[in-house]
Amino acid sequence: MDDSIGERRSMTIKTAVVVGAGQAGAWVVQTLRTEGYDGRVVLIGEEPYPPYERPPLSKDVLAGKFAAETTYLMQQHQLNALNIDWWASERVSRLDIRSKAIECESGKSLSYDIAFLATGGVPKTLASLPAGNRVHYLRDITDAQRLGKALGRASSLLVVGGGWIGLEVASTARQAGKTVTVIEAGPRLCGRSLPPVIAARLADLHRKSGVTLHLGISAEFEVSAENVSAHLPDGSVLTADIAVVGIGMSPRVDLAAAAGLQLDNGVVVDDQGRTSDPSVFAVGDVASFPGENGGPRIRFESWANAQNSAIVAARAALGLPDRYNEIPWFWSDQFGVNIQVLGIVPDNVEPVVRDYGSGKCSLFFLKERHLCSLVAINSGRDVKLAKRWMVSRVPLEAEVLEDVSLNLQKISR
Repeated sequence: MDDSIGERRSMTIKTAVVVGAGQAGAWVVQTLRTEGYDGRVVLIGEEPYPPYERPPLSKDVLAGKFAAETTYLMQQHQLNALNIDWWASERVSRLDIRSKAIECESGKSLSYDIAFLATGGVPKTLASLPAGNRVHYLRDITDAQRLGKALGRASSLLVVGGGWIGLEVASTARQAGKTVTVIEAGPRLCGRSLPPVIAARLADLHRKSGVTLHLGISAEFEVSAENVSAHLPDGSVLTADIAVVGIGMSPRVDLAAAAGLQLDNGVVVDDQGRTSDPSVFAVGDVASFPGENGGPRIRFESWANAQNSAIVAARAALGLPDRYNEIPWFWSDQFGVNIQVLGIVPDNVEPVVRDYGSGKCSLFFLKERHLCSLVAINSGRDVKLAKRWMVSRVPLEAEVLEDVSLNLQKISR
């Protein structure tokens, strides 16, 4: 598709509305402007804050090392410079795809030519652990600020759920001198994203850092004015001053569902982010993309997906020929250890370990001599190289990957 087609397409779009002012929403509006779209752009967010990044909330912001403002992707003056009409503290209550209009709970309404759903997700909750002074869920700036204040007063923390958010909070709290206990119902940490061999390494890191882990346990919880208690199957009782629940996230599809858009583990989109309605796109955590080779649809919850899927959808809305085929990538920092995961790690493949020593290593997962995933521990330099190998389908040998005396850069030359 040539640029003239994109220009003709953008001329038919008088108003673009973006529902959700997080990272994905920010990249939609920025990309629209970068690509030369000069029509009206309305960015609607439920929070009073401008678009911001979420990863620091469980780490530096929670620890009090950085103010919440340091997470902002765009300040008010930058939104003004891009001529973005920002509706802060507004909740969209209805998306009418037939009349191409949105309505807000405040009564404000807007007609659009193209719409983007960047509604993200909400934390899954436990009925026995309702949010309050003793129980916390972490998703936004306000959550991080409340949890930070509570953690400052507490001496002990119970983390319910051994996923990435829970473990990052555990790391932050333990480094602040708190007594930390993690309860995970599954047999290993990060069971949905890590194979046993990597999960075991992560568990060792936490145990060596002073975190108590209870894996494969379903507890009964009780909240009082003084503490939070976990009653374990063996009859023992754990108590902590406060608890953090991190058992996963549900995509926010209520708006899309009421509008009649197709759903399947999120809002169904094609490889350009287009939903079952051609005038509506979905990006970020809420979007469900086609699986590889006709496999199950995939929904990514990551910083990289929020940015990259938004860029593709914004360009596609203007008639540009982008396709979203990014390799999943995310990272986590815990106890000073940087962990990066590239691709979807298989459970049934033993990794080829490249051990640099001093806690630095890369674990390569090969299928028929081709790299399908990488877990890099304090070895971030290997990630870009591995991505290139995966895209180019470079054949690899385990013996070469293991040999730290060899320069990996030469493999793809």
